[in-house]
Amino acid sequence: MKIRTATTLLAACLVTASLAGVTPAIAAGGHDHDSGTAVLRLNAGSKWHTDAALQHGMLKIRAAVEHSLPAVHGGTFTSDQYRSLGHTVEKEIAYIVQNCRLAPEADTVLHGIIAELADGIEGVTGTKAGGDRSKGVVHMVVALDNYGTYFDHPAWTPVATGH
Repeated sequence: MKIRTATTLLAACLVTASLAGVTPAIAAGGHDHDSGTAVLRLNAGSKWHTDAALQHGMLKIRAAVEHSLPAVHGGTFTSDQYRSLGHTVEKEIAYIVQNCRLAPEADTVLHGIIAELADGIEGVTGTKAGGDRSKGVVHMVVALDNYGTYFDHPAWTPVATGH
């Protein structure tokens, strides 16, 4: 799945959520997360429920990101490896979008996390201007940490960054 297709799917899901009476958390600001437009919130003080598809996809994304970190930190992660990481995460996002079934409010919060992952994909694949592909990995780590903060995924552990 290409970034454009993932973004189109994300937009379609946001429109669907909007029509269902849910205010899309990231619609106002697109994918500009630096402006604080993405609203990540708990479910009345509790984490949002997950399903098997979401858990499966997020575990695969976390494993791919964690596996890349030593070489990213060491400056030895190649351009091909960055592209491969982006494509792996993109594939798992597509799996999640196609198979995950959450309550509309939880889905809205998940879209904020998916948008951050998509920003990371654009960074690591080189489709986003900025040059430093390691910043795309940082977006992914932040998204994965946010997932663990806002979603109830049994035995989820934060990304081991080595810091």
